[in-house]
Amino acid sequence: MFKRNCGRLDRVVRLVVGAILLPVGLLLLGGLQGNLLGVVASVIGLLGLVTGATGFCVLYVPFGFSTLGRREVTP
Repeated sequence: MFKRNCGRLDRVVRLVVGAILLPVGLLLLGGLQGNLLGVVASVIGLLGLVTGATGFCVLYVPFGFSTLGRREVTP
């Protein structure tokens, strides 16, 4: 569907940061109770998990940016 634009290291960092931010935002920062900081941290964590899992970052598109190496590009 979308052409990948996130490289392996980029994806791993996004997955790790997302896996940390999502529960921290929901549980420790009070995102489940509606605390704004917790909700924002949780949303950023969720976005990190989604973009890391799919390998596509919508913010890279307008700038023509990609962290894919030459070996990672699929035809």
